[in-house]
Amino acid sequence: MGDSSVFTQPLSALRRSSAGIILRIRLENFMCHSSLQIEFGEWLNFITGQNGSGKSAILTALCVAFGSRAKETQRATTLKEFIKTGCRFVVLAFVCLVVVGQSGCCRKTCIYRYAVIQVEIKNEGEDAFKPEIYGDLIIVERRISVSTSSTVLKDHREKKVASRKEDLHELIEHFNIDVENPCVIMSQDKSREFLHSGNDKDKFKFFFKATLLQQVNDLLVSIETRLGSANTLVEELEKSIEPILKELNELQVKIRNMEHVEEISQQVQMLKKKLAWSWVYDVDRQLQEQSTKIEKLKDRIPMCQARIDRQLGKIEELRECLIKKKTQIASMMEKTTEVRRMKEDLQQRLSLATKERLELEEEHGRKTNKIQKMVNHVGRLEQQVHEVHEQDLKNTQADESQIEEMLMGLQQELDTANLILTRLKEEESDVSASLSIKMDEMRKILDEIEDYEKRHRENYLYIRELQQHQTNKVTAFGGDRVIQLLRAIERHHQRFKRPPIGPIGSHLTLVNGDIWAIAVENAVGKLLNAFIVADHKDSLLLRGCAREANYNHLQIIIYDFSRPRLNIPNHMLPQTKHPTLISALHSDNPTVMNVLVDMGNAERQVLVRDYEVGKTIAFDQRIPNLKEVYTSDGYRMFSRGSVQTILPPNKKARTGRLCSSFDSQIKDLERDALNIQEHGQEVKRKKRDAEEELKDLQDKLHSMKRRRLNAERDLMTKKLRLQDVKNSHIAESNSTPASSVDELHHEISKIKAEIREKEILLENFQLRMNEADTKANELKLSFENLCESAKGEIDAYEAAENELVVIEQELRSSETEKIHYDGVMNNKVLPDIKVAEAQYQELEHNRKLALIKDLVQAVPLGCDFLSEESCRKASIICPESEIEALGGCNSTPEQLSAQLNRLNQRLQSESQRYDEPIEDLRMMYNKKERRVLRKQQTYEGFGEKLNACKKALDLRWSKFQRNATLLKRQLTWQFNSHLRKKGISGHIKVSYEEKTLSVEVKMPQDASNNIVRDTRGLSGGERSFSTLCFALALHEMTESPFRAMDEFDVFMDAVSRKISLDTLVDFALAQGSQWIFITPHDVSMVKQGERIKKQQMAAPRS
Repeated sequence: MGDSSVFTQPLSALRRSSAGIILRIRLENFMCHSSLQIEFGEWLNFITGQNGSGKSAILTALCVAFGSRAKETQRATTLKEFIKTGCRFVVLAFVCLVVVGQSGCCRKTCIYRYAVIQVEIKNEGEDAFKPEIYGDLIIVERRISVSTSSTVLKDHREKKVASRKEDLHELIEHFNIDVENPCVIMSQDKSREFLHSGNDKDKFKFFFKATLLQQVNDLLVSIETRLGSANTLVEELEKSIEPILKELNELQVKIRNMEHVEEISQQVQMLKKKLAWSWVYDVDRQLQEQSTKIEKLKDRIPMCQARIDRQLGKIEELRECLIKKKTQIASMMEKTTEVRRMKEDLQQRLSLATKERLELEEEHGRKTNKIQKMVNHVGRLEQQVHEVHEQDLKNTQADESQIEEMLMGLQQELDTANLILTRLKEEESDVSASLSIKMDEMRKILDEIEDYEKRHRENYLYIRELQQHQTNKVTAFGGDRVIQLLRAIERHHQRFKRPPIGPIGSHLTLVNGDIWAIAVENAVGKLLNAFIVADHKDSLLLRGCAREANYNHLQIIIYDFSRPRLNIPNHMLPQTKHPTLISALHSDNPTVMNVLVDMGNAERQVLVRDYEVGKTIAFDQRIPNLKEVYTSDGYRMFSRGSVQTILPPNKKARTGRLCSSFDSQIKDLERDALNIQEHGQEVKRKKRDAEEELKDLQDKLHSMKRRRLNAERDLMTKKLRLQDVKNSHIAESNSTPASSVDELHHEISKIKAEIREKEILLENFQLRMNEADTKANELKLSFENLCESAKGEIDAYEAAENELVVIEQELRSSETEKIHYDGVMNNKVLPDIKVAEAQYQELEHNRKLALIKDLVQAVPLGCDFLSEESCRKASIICPESEIEALGGCNSTPEQLSAQLNRLNQRLQSESQRYDEPIEDLRMMYNKKERRVLRKQQTYEGFGEKLNACKKALDLRWSKFQRNATLLKRQLTWQFNSHLRKKGISGHIKVSYEEKTLSVEVKMPQDASNNIVRDTRGLSGGERSFSTLCFALALHEMTESPFRAMDEFDVFMDAVSRKISLDTLVDFALAQGSQWIFITPHDVSMVKQGERIKKQQMAAPRS
């Protein structure tokens, strides 16, 4: 294939300068090109040509020049396959990235095959890469031979500057060039794969890689793997010192055992000394105890004798009292016997009288009930006579025709009452429905009144707050809490190194009146409430004062108070005629202004009056050093890369705290409060009218209910009356003659005579009852008088009997105690004294000889000292003062001897276990301990660093997940905005857990309102356009100085291609990067412009 030629269109003189864009590409013997040179515009570049003309080779050359491997280009497996077939001379690929100017490329003839790629990159502006070394142009040149390949970086004079891969990587990272990112270079293969793929996982991979989330995820995973390996290594290192720790423990056990042997030896010597004196102390103690025992026993003799004598006296007294009490009881018993007999007789007679009265009362009740039943029977008979008379009267006066007329009239009245009841029910239902509607209206009015009252309260509170600010401006920046905080600072002012400054808002004033009050307050934000301190110690002290004042979440800024007012050069300020935030504020304290510059970037925030002017300054003019733009009504505008953001003012926030006067705000609020109050009064009038209507409806409903109930009762009465007439007529026609009236009168006379007889008997029973009642009362009164008169004598007799029993018990107790003390004296005290005196004499007699014998047997000293004085013998072993210094000797000689034998046996066994000296063991232990301690400290340091790295990694994971969520939302919004240009709407769902990305598209002509969730269900053009919108949405989320797309418009119809090309051109011009579009189709439909360059590749040779 011959050399390809390039046709370029004239460009306008107006050009944009931006570092990192590609100016020229030169290829030699690369793929199908023997020699190709193509220049690019700084904005849009369209490259067209027939299939096989080598268009895609340009993007492949770009990828290879920036370090891609052959497999990543999907066009070859090794770099040598890119060398043009049949070339036997120079086969090098030159990739030159030129920043400014032009550079030549010399061709050298070699005897080996090679290819050359040169890419020239523009290197001008504030983002230039090492301009002092490369100048305004950087050339990246890559040479490929059959066996090797090399990359060289040259300056604008084509002088070699660097040749390492690290230098190329530094260049790529500086310009943010990622040729593997499909949003930077979308090759022909990637484009076709992307357009044809309907798999949600493939789309997710494309999105994950295009947004660099794949790169960050792989980096975090690799870091996590390395941290795991490092932790494993540290654990292995910690395990490696476990044998040494085990040796240390064994040495420590040996040292402790040997120290224990020494302690046992010392204890043996001490026990020998104590044993020598224990015999002395034991004998003396026994003698002392025996002497004390004898004295105690002798002291018990007079005590026991005194108790015996006291009990004898008490027995004599009790015996005399017992005789006197028995005589008294005998005389009292004779007096009370007669009284008891009379009492029992009266009690028996009273019981009989009471029983007789109760029987008469029961009989009287039975007679009375029987008479009442007979009276009732007479009444029923008389009623029956009356009914017979009435029935006869009715039978004589009634007529059959009259009864039928009566029945017809009652039936008509019943029908009329039924119609009236039906009408009343319908009217009641209508009134109830009207009442329900009126109650709903009433609830709405009540809600409206509550809303007006709430707004009125809020206005009232805000007015009070502004009045408070007017009295004390400091309260505008924290309320009453800041007053409490300032008081706490005043109380602790001596503890501060430098007095805190704050709140910052109280130290600021507006320069040009209140015109910028809202904009300045939105720009400064929470810094208005912040405090400034000199160092960390003052920060902690101020935090304590805030807790004391109950001021939580106080923002504290640490700043150097000694720094003078910052002088910002003009070239670091936004170049605009509009004022900056720092120029609209004034403060007498330079530290406050410095904090606004360093912490709030006040010098880079511009204030504008109009919304449209703000948009122009923020997004269109590209002013250097500009961070944010604020309008006078509170709008905030800024751009980060290609993303433009406008935030509306917060309507709920209360602004105007920096105003010089709050009078106008208070007047406006009072006016609003008055309007709200007037509206509230009007709504209350509506409420009153509605209440009156509601009351009328309720009264009407109650009236209707009463009328309905009356109608129901009237209807029921008529029904019952009709039924009664019918029943009476039937009963009259079927009735038989009643009993004779004479028989009834005869029976009544007979019963009345019987009643009179029963009443006479009842009067006799009543007389007998009265007599029995009188008799019972008299007996009861006699019995009570007798009991009252005999009560004193009987109580005295019973008390005497009780006293006699007590005296007898005391007498028996005293005799028992006397016998007990006699036994104690004769059987215990006197024999114990005799035994104790004998033991004492025996101890005194055998004291010396027995002591010395036992001492010699227990402690063989190696010398003969059989003396009569045991104390002198013990003093030979050790002085008594030494025993007292050791705490004395509290154990018995037998205990000490047994303990001494055990220690001697243990000392002998322990001494045979170890041969090494204890000092050598201690030196060895200290040496190993120091070595282990150094390793442990080192490994602990490793662990702390790894933990810090793990915390940092966890923080980055959380930030990564948050950014991934934000990118997902931004992608959906951008995708939908591009689809609207063709009247299509859509949505993108991204699932990071399932690693899927689904595209939902709704076509405008789809009348069924169904959403296409698989793009393969669309036509080729529609699918290509929706995929193009998806790609553009990803482009807006990535940054790169240039972008390239190959065969982006395949499978599109003419309409879709026209819309897609217009969309691409508008997007590329607005986005600002350099764009390279490669397509085999005609691009004549693309609008002409100074920023659009069209080139056509030469047709391939047959």
